[in-house]
Amino acid sequence: MNSKRRSTSLSARLSLSLLAFMILSMAQAQTLSLREAVDTAMVRYGIILAKGNYVKAGEERVTQSKREYLPNLNFSAQQVYGTVNGQNGPLYGFGGLGVASSGLPLAEQNWNAAFGALYLANINWEFFSFGRAKERINVAKTSLHVNETDLAQEKFQHQIRVAGAYLNLLVAQRLKRIQEKNLERAMIVKRTATARAANGLLAGVDSSLANAEVSAARIALTNADNLVRDQAIQLTVLTGFPTEDYQLDTTFINKVPLAFADSVGLKEELHPVLQYYQSRIDLSNRQVILNRKQYYPSFSFFSVYQTRASGFSSNYAVDQTAFSHNYIDGIKPSRSNYLLGIGLQWNMTTLLRTRPAIRAQEFTSKGLQEEYNQVKQQLDAQVSLADVRIKNALSNYKEVPNQLKSASDAYLQKTTLYNNGLTNIVDVTQALYALNRAETDRDVSYSNVWQALLLKAAATGNWDIFINEF
Repeated sequence: MNSKRRSTSLSARLSLSLLAFMILSMAQAQTLSLREAVDTAMVRYGIILAKGNYVKAGEERVTQSKREYLPNLNFSAQQVYGTVNGQNGPLYGFGGLGVASSGLPLAEQNWNAAFGALYLANINWEFFSFGRAKERINVAKTSLHVNETDLAQEKFQHQIRVAGAYLNLLVAQRLKRIQEKNLERAMIVKRTATARAANGLLAGVDSSLANAEVSAARIALTNADNLVRDQAIQLTVLTGFPTEDYQLDTTFINKVPLAFADSVGLKEELHPVLQYYQSRIDLSNRQVILNRKQYYPSFSFFSVYQTRASGFSSNYAVDQTAFSHNYIDGIKPSRSNYLLGIGLQWNMTTLLRTRPAIRAQEFTSKGLQEEYNQVKQQLDAQVSLADVRIKNALSNYKEVPNQLKSASDAYLQKTTLYNNGLTNIVDVTQALYALNRAETDRDVSYSNVWQALLLKAAATGNWDIFINEF
């Protein structure tokens, strides 16, 4: 009975282990498409997430700038205890230090003290400043647009980087497989040469040359594996995936992109990078306008309502006993005042201070325009380069089948002759090298076709011409 239960428990554990292994194998074998890699990078890459937060911060600054136009509404209340000895004489409240006790000057000092209170409500509103408030809002909106275009160009450039890393890893994996096949072929030649040399049919030097070729193939395979690891790490950093063992989509690599049939040029108003540089110019120009608004005065509306309380009676000046130490008597309002008014404020020295700031901002705008022109020039050059790359990539794409067929035929011929003792191992190793080079050129040429299209997308700012192929 116990033996049966143990057997059942063991079977259950084996089933669970097998299920876990199958799930792990399926997860490891899952193919990562280029579109999935790009989409994942858009939601995981730290710089993009950071700039997304900068956009949100810019939105809040726009809201803040709009609310800056609201009037100031202040409430104040204070309850104090002290004396009211008055004194004739001038005084300036330097630094806000001083006592505002009010009372008529008496013949001599006394230390009579009582409670007092002040309650105040104030409204202060700069209701007209010749468009200065509106221009602050425009500056905040333009600053937000800078953040938005910065995020857009970062996403665009990161899409290009991820796609480039994906293609680089894909070709690195294919080159590694080529070196694996090259090692297998070298091992076959080695076994043939060793067997024939052992039987005295070939010189011993053939076996040595075959061993050297095997070692060279192993070194090439190790270097190819290093390249795969390097490119996998690059893709991991760009996408945020936790693994480096990528199974990539290879269904497209042997095809020619359909977008090559379309004529796509650079449009300044649509290129994300140029839009970002243009937004910086727009922000600087807005700041120039805002600085010029500082020349003008501002009009303000103000209103105050104030009520006071005191423990000193109204006849305290003639009767120094007419006061109370009672707290309630000292804080209960007994006198109130209000006022309404409109004020004009115009700092004339602002004209002198603002003029250099305006000139400095104008020079900044010119500098930003030069940066824009430089980037535009580079993109124009990249468009021309991309067209040349596309032409050459298509030319190589059409040529590599001939190279590969000739190299394969030569290798088959030389190995057949060598196995029958009709040629030497030098001819075989040369044919082996030619075949390895042809296979390498084939996969590199296939990848270069897509790399050329990616370069065209980056130069023109049109990501769709690349990603729509997938």
